[in-house]
Amino acid sequence: MEPPSAPGPERLFDSHRFPSDGFLLLALLLYAPVGLCLLVLRLFIGVHVFLVSCALPDSVLRRFIVRVMCSVLGLCVQQSDPRLRDAGVRVYIANHVTQFDHNVINLLTSCNTPALNSAPGFICWSRGFMELGVSGSRAELVDSLKAYSSHRGNPPLLLFPEEAATNGRAGLLHFSSWPFSVSDVVQPVALQVLRPLVTVSVADSSWIAELLWTFFVPFTVYQVRWLPSVPRRVEEPSEDFALRVQELLAMELGVVSTRLTAADRTEHMKRLRHTSLLPFAPAQTNCVDTTIANLLEGRISFCPDSKEAGTDLPAPATSQAPAASGVQGSAAEPSPKAAAKQFARSPVERHLSLQERKRALYDYARRRFAERSGAARLGGP
Repeated sequence: MEPPSAPGPERLFDSHRFPSDGFLLLALLLYAPVGLCLLVLRLFIGVHVFLVSCALPDSVLRRFIVRVMCSVLGLCVQQSDPRLRDAGVRVYIANHVTQFDHNVINLLTSCNTPALNSAPGFICWSRGFMELGVSGSRAELVDSLKAYSSHRGNPPLLLFPEEAATNGRAGLLHFSSWPFSVSDVVQPVALQVLRPLVTVSVADSSWIAELLWTFFVPFTVYQVRWLPSVPRRVEEPSEDFALRVQELLAMELGVVSTRLTAADRTEHMKRLRHTSLLPFAPAQTNCVDTTIANLLEGRISFCPDSKEAGTDLPAPATSQAPAASGVQGSAAEPSPKAAAKQFARSPVERHLSLQERKRALYDYARRRFAERSGAARLGGP
């Protein structure tokens, strides 16, 4: 059961790039010309870094040269106590913060990260992912990774059980169990990222946008901490093994271990996109059920169309005009409670508010029916 203090998805993922503090926004505005110049310069340097990394064979010398060149790009990598890194471990388990975590850890030690969400091809290879040629189930992926790890000449695997990047400040996503089926011994790697002026990563942002922002800011500091290797206990299921490693990493990072998954992140971003579009087109849902739900839940205000009611009435006699206008005015008057813009916090208050909105809609429908019935009688022979 999830602890009461577990953060929600709104605290695990950043949806806005720019800070809300006015002073930081002013500093970002003043820094923007310098950042644009750095961006253009680092684009040219980045091409050379890519060519050097492709030309040199995988070795300590190559990693040192590329790491120094990456510092010019603003990527500063720090590691604490590298002696804890176990040379015999075949699987590294790390938390996921940015889309370049695997590249950063690869600057410290030789490792490969399989491509799970990237399309195979040149882009996948250039980003540093390993193509396995497996497009089936997780069981096939695990079997392929086991076969890869069985060859001692291959570098260790670097896996991210969260399967989605968080902001790294509040909590860890629930670890998937399949990475812990590859090997009986894993080594956790705690990763923290610091960046001035703008957020480290924005949910649903493309890797190209994240790369450009990395070149724009003055620097991005990656802090890598190696934890002692963790063996599987006797007859321990992969789910329990994953939960145990997740708790260890959460304690090391000073965050909370949650039960939220990558699917919860996807649903959270869908809700954010939906609510962000409502102020611009509140009634253009093209769905009756969705429109009624938006009205009842208070996402949009309830405003009856008085013009439509007026066009249904024929030109009445002078003596009947006050009565007809009185009916029209009562029908067009919206209930102030029906125009509420959000749910109350208490479930009881939300239920009462929902009933009030329903009554407002029913009362409006009755008034419209009475108005139309009266208009039909007035227009009869």
